[in-house]
Parts: sequence; C-alpha cells; structure tokens
Amino acid sequence: MFDLPALEEAAALVHAAFPPTPQHHWPLLSARTGCEVWVKHENHTPTGAFKVRGGVTYMHALKRDRPGVAGVISATRGNHGQSLAWSGARAGVPVTIVVPHGNSVEKNAAMRAQGAVLIEHGADFDVARQAAAQMGAERGLEFAPSFAPDLVLGVATYALEFFRAAPPLDALYVPIGLGSGICGCIMARDLLGLSTEIIGVQSTEAPAYALSVMTGTLVTTPSANTRADGMATRIPDPAALEMIRAGASRIVTVDDPAIAAAIRAYWQDTHNLAEGAGAAPLAALIAEQDAMAGRRVGLVLCGGNIDLALFRDWALNETVR
Repeated sequence: MFDLPALEEAAALVHAAFPPTPQHHWPLLSARTGCEVWVKHENHTPTGAFKVRGGVTYMHALKRDRPGVAGVISATRGNHGQSLAWSGARAGVPVTIVVPHGNSVEKNAAMRAQGAVLIEHGADFDVARQAAAQMGAERGLEFAPSFAPDLVLGVATYALEFFRAAPPLDALYVPIGLGSGICGCIMARDLLGLSTEIIGVQSTEAPAYALSVMTGTLVTTPSANTRADGMATRIPDPAALEMIRAGASRIVTVDDPAIAAAIRAYWQDTHNLAEGAGAAPLAALIAEQDAMAGRRVGLVLCGGNIDLALFRDWALNETVR
C-alpha cells in the first residue's frame, strides 16, 4: 500500500500539527501482568485519541487532490469525528458528522466545539454510516470513511513512533473498531521489518472481525452492545479484514466487566484515564498474562474520551445522579 518514505512523510505532516505522543514503561502494570509493559499514550493527542493522525493525512490528501471540495461528511461514535473536525478546521474544510442516537454526550460536545455540524441518526454506528454516505451524495459532500488508505497511513505514524522509541516488543495488543489502528500497526511493523506479534482485541459483544477471521468469511453481527463505543461495530471493512487476516496473529475478545477492570487498573497504575477501547488491550493482556509472562509487551492506550457519567457507572460502579 505504502513504502517507508511515505510513512515517514506522513509522520512529518502529523508532527507539524502536534508532537509525538509518549511511550512509557509502567512498573505497576508490569507487576500486575508479569510482563514488561510499554504503553503508547495516544490519549495525549490534541483530541485525546489516535484517530486525529488519520484526520491530518486525510485532509492533506483531500486538499491536494480536490482543492475545491465543498465539505466532508462522515459517521462516528466520537473519535473519528473529532479527528475530522479538528483537522478540517486546520485545513479550512467544513465537516458534518452523523452520530447514532444516544451517542456520547461529551464526544458530541467536543465535535461541535471543534466546528463540526452534528446530526443524530439511527440506532448504531453502522446505520449512521449508511445515512452519512447517502447524505453526502445528496448534498455534494465528500464522504470520509472510517477506514481508507490515507487514514491508515496517518494512524500508522503512532506505530512508527512506538516501534522506534520503545525497546523491541515481543507483542503488541491493539483494539479493533473498524480496523485503521491495527492495520496501521501491521503496516509500520512490516515496513520496519520487525517480528513483533500483533494481537487484535474486540468486545465479546461486537466480535465481527474475530468471527470473520475464525470462519474465513466476512461475518456481520446483529448488534454491537458494548459500552466500549470505539469497538462497537457490526460490519467489518473488507480491506481491513484482509490486512488483519494476513498480519495479525490472532484476535482476543474481552467482555465489558474485564474492560471496566482495565480502566480502573490504568487509573491506579498510571493515573491515566482510558476509554473502553483504550483499556481493551490491557484487558486482553490480563486475560493472557500466563501465556505472555516474561515477555516485553506493548499496549496502545488509543484514547481517553470517556464520559464522566459512563466512567462512574461502568468503571466505578457508582450510582449516577
């Protein structure tokens, strides 16, 4: 898809917008899991999540290839929309975002604050995505998918930073929503010629990619009822599925209670707040800690955008009033 110079050029674009995020070895997480744990802190980007990297490269390519574009429309549960809104504001491209009803109140507020026009439609992400594509055709707006080559290239820059700044990693756990994150990690690993095992993580309530890899065919699920909204997808992207099947060693599924425990562990051991998808890799490592004992393991804390009410109710088991 891309070569290493193209990935390094993308990194330069991203770094012109904001600096590299840190990666830290956390002794308490290592003691908890029996591994040498390194965390890539994508919760420290300007939007609090990794996807803003893809927004930067997507908007750069759009302005280069279609300088007269009237605007962009897309669908999201939050982080992709914030990425486009933030990057669109920098590039001077109007952004419209479609979210499902009941979406994160705080993520919605952040997208509006970053300049996006927000439309609520449908029961889940996949319904909102179909509506956004239709609205784009009707309104003359460019539909920005959640998985596309320019997005994956931008997202891969965090893996490039991670692989170059951390000691050699035996394994890397990455959450899967629609797939740009894990595909970016696979791309960067392969372009750097590394042997790091890349392990995908999904919710037990949204396991479409896990089922697709297991059966060898594209599987959709009737629902995606996980509180980890960044992983709440029902329909795999075919191109992402192809890359995952070729480049990931396996996909681990974790349930919402395990993710809530990982959110608490991140807070206790690092004082970083993780959203559900951001904590899922740690939940998967905890589930596999006996098999991973003594290895050097990377975790992507892909975002920290969790509503306060959800954090209290889900992670802390407090009654929200």
